[in-house]
Amino acid sequence: MTVATPWLDWLREAQAIAQAGLAYPGDRFDKERFARLREICAEALSTATDLPLGTVRELFCSETGFQTPKVDTRAFVLREGRVLLVREASGLWSLPGGWCEVHLSPAENIVKEAREEAGAHVTVRRLLLAQTYARHNAPPIAYGVLKLFFLCDWKDGAFTPNSETTEAAWFCPTDLPPLCSRRSTADQIAACFRLAADPTAPTLFDPPEAEPPLTPPATR
Repeated sequence: MTVATPWLDWLREAQAIAQAGLAYPGDRFDKERFARLREICAEALSTATDLPLGTVRELFCSETGFQTPKVDTRAFVLREGRVLLVREASGLWSLPGGWCEVHLSPAENIVKEAREEAGAHVTVRRLLLAQTYARHNAPPIAYGVLKLFFLCDWKDGAFTPNSETTEAAWFCPTDLPPLCSRRSTADQIAACFRLAADPTAPTLFDPPEAEPPLTPPATR
């Protein structure tokens, strides 16, 4: 996806407004207008990128209700000063993790993902990083993602090849392999090393870039 970030931000916001308009009470004509606004956003994003319109609709317009970010959890597993990484089918490496499933807490999801992707049995100690994808990861994507990085303690385990990863290995902070920037960057891993070294360090999170706009409260 090559669309410039400001355009993507505008399209995301307009799509979210349209989705909220479709979710909450309104007359038939309002629903039609919001549906058309959502379709315009999809068409604009498809035109600005190399993605087919059907793919954009699936990624960009498939949810209902008030739009919220997806939650991606990542396990920072330390052992003797090294971090556990997994290699994906693309050949790039990342911290074990994935989308948080609806029936699991973030910590439960971390335990599941570490076991599935790395064959690692871990315990979750604390939250190190809470970051938004758009500020730290690449390439730009059409939906919002909140990334949570947890410090985990290694218990035991052994890697088994699976449908998501082809290898698991331990790496020093100064000798990281090529990383998948969508999932975990070198800066994010370095920040995790720094925070893990200080038990009193608070969770690092993105400060507000500006005062957020006022919006009507969502009906839950």
